[in-house]
Amino acid sequence: MQKTPLILDLGETPEERSHDFSPQTFDDYIGQKELKEKLSIYTQAAKMRNEPLDHLLLFGPPGLGKTTLSMIMAQVMNVNIKLCSGPMIERTGDLVGILSSLQPRDIFFIDEIHRMPAHVEEVLYSAMEQYRVDVIIGQGAGAKSVSLPIHPFTLVGATTKSGIISAPLRSRFGITERLDFYNDTELRDIVLQSAQFLKLSITPDAALMIGACSRGTPRIAKKIVRRVRDLAQVRNVDVDKQFVEQSLSFLGIDHDGLTAVDTMILQKIVCNFNGGPVGLDTLASLVGEDADTIEIAYEPYLLRKGYLEKTSRGRQIPANILPTLIKRFLGQQII
Repeated sequence: MQKTPLILDLGETPEERSHDFSPQTFDDYIGQKELKEKLSIYTQAAKMRNEPLDHLLLFGPPGLGKTTLSMIMAQVMNVNIKLCSGPMIERTGDLVGILSSLQPRDIFFIDEIHRMPAHVEEVLYSAMEQYRVDVIIGQGAGAKSVSLPIHPFTLVGATTKSGIISAPLRSRFGITERLDFYNDTELRDIVLQSAQFLKLSITPDAALMIGACSRGTPRIAKKIVRRVRDLAQVRNVDVDKQFVEQSLSFLGIDHDGLTAVDTMILQKIVCNFNGGPVGLDTLASLVGEDADTIEIAYEPYLLRKGYLEKTSRGRQIPANILPTLIKRFLGQQII
C-alpha cells in the first residue's frame, strides 16, 4: 500500500500548496532532465535492494523543485517522507525525536540545512553513518551517554548555499547534485501543466510569455499563473497573449521578469550615480530595502541577466547596457 507522506514543514502556506500542481512521478516532473534521470536510477536500485537511498544533498537557488523531487523519490520507493527546515530544529532533542520516529528506508528532508545549529548538526554524523544517536542522560558527575539505535533512513539536505555547509556534514552525503534554472520552454510547459490543474484555459504563446518572465523559477511561474487566473475570473475573459501582457503590467512585472524593486534598483544606480559604482548599503537606503534582501532576493537575477555587475568599489551597470537604461529612465521622476 502506498504510504502518505508526512509533512512537518514546507516553508509555504497550505493555500499555496493546495493551489499548486504537485508531480507524483518523475514523468510528471518537468525540467532537470539529467538530474531526474540520475535520481530515477538511484531510487529504483535502492528499492530493488530493499535498502535506503544513499544520503543526498541538493543545492541550487530557491523555488526550483528540491522538495518536490524528494517527495517523488518517496513515492517511487513507497516510503514516508518527513520534511522540516534547519532553523526549526533548535535542540538536539528535537532532532533525536524525529530520527527515532523514522521507519526503515524513510526519507528525512531538511530544507535550508546550512542554517542548522552546529550542536544539532553533530547529532546527524552518527545517525547518517551508523544509524544511531547518542544522547546524554542526567547532569553533572552522574551524566552518562546512551547510544540509541534508529532505523536505516535517507537524509536529503537542501540548501541554497552549499559553500557554507561544514566539511564533516558534506562528506557524509553519498550523492551531491545541483538544480539549475529552467529555460523558457520548460517553464511554458510547467505553466500549461499548472493551468490544467487550476482548470484555466490558456494558449501556449501566453504560457510562454509567463515562462519568459518567471526568472527561470517554477515557483514564480506558478504564482503568476494563480494571479492571472484571478484577473481572468473577475474580468471573465480568455487568457491569451494580450491578456497575459496586460496582467503582467498590472502585477508590475516587465517582459524580462523585472519587478518594481528590480527597476528601482537600476534606476537609482543610473540616475543617482551615473551607472555606478555604488555601495550595497547606500543602494539599500535609497531603495528602502534591507541590504541582505537586495543581495539575496534581487541581485542574483540582475547579475544573471547582465543588468548589474559587482566590482571592488560596489555595484554598477555594465557599459554595454548603460546607454539603454539611461534612455529608458531619462525624464522619469526619481522615486
